[in-house]
Amino acid sequence: MAEAMIKGLLREELLEPAQVIASGPRPERGTMLVERYGIASTTDNRLAVEGRDIVVLSTKPQVIPGVLLELRGAVRPDALVISIAAGVPIEKIVGGLRHAAVVRSMPNTPAQIGRGITVWTATQEVSEAQLEETSTILGALGEVVHVDQEYYLDMATALSGTGPAYVLLFMEAMIDAGVHLGFSRRIAERLVMQTMQGTIEYARQSPRHPATLRNEVTSPGGTTAEALYHMEKGRLRTVVSRAIWAAYQRSVALGSGQFGLKPLSRKSED
Repeated sequence: MAEAMIKGLLREELLEPAQVIASGPRPERGTMLVERYGIASTTDNRLAVEGRDIVVLSTKPQVIPGVLLELRGAVRPDALVISIAAGVPIEKIVGGLRHAAVVRSMPNTPAQIGRGITVWTATQEVSEAQLEETSTILGALGEVVHVDQEYYLDMATALSGTGPAYVLLFMEAMIDAGVHLGFSRRIAERLVMQTMQGTIEYARQSPRHPATLRNEVTSPGGTTAEALYHMEKGRLRTVVSRAIWAAYQRSVALGSGQFGLKPLSRKSED
């Protein structure tokens, strides 16, 4: 996701490569970014943030406590800190860095092609100018949604942040079904991808609710009605809803420092 931000900012010409420095534990990864985008790279996090106007935290939530401790005192007092670490609350970032101007955001993977959507919120210490900078930076990844309350970020993590995985799994299931019917995998993939893309654009351009659009193509006793009957019988809506709720709970757990997975009880599996 950090590379997606770099790519988007340079693509939109919001920054020059010389203005960007990336830091990470793998030197070979840094070398690749340097060769691909012409930016600077280091494995020293403190060196990367010193004197910078904007610092982006894009680490895994499991390692964020150590990163914050390492960076404490190195971030400029008037700098803007933007976090895209899933589940990590603003309070932990502010306390770990001893720095007040913090933005928490949740982008998703379509950001890599500028078609993502990012939900974000900010502390009161973030200035108006920094709010505009944040909107511009995150806007380079796609659409942005600013919220006033932080609890929406865990919801966004479950719905839009993790959402591409749900869509890809559904696409995979449709493609496999097409192959089972007798299509080649290449043709099945083409049919499914264009169907998904076309339907999304159709729904976006229509003022009507998706349920209304679905009803319009569901003839009584027809093939669509038969397919939808089996999806409903298989409790597709319930499965999707429970999966998103589970992702939300996991985001909250990550924020509280519960990085290990707990075994599911039989009741929760049902």
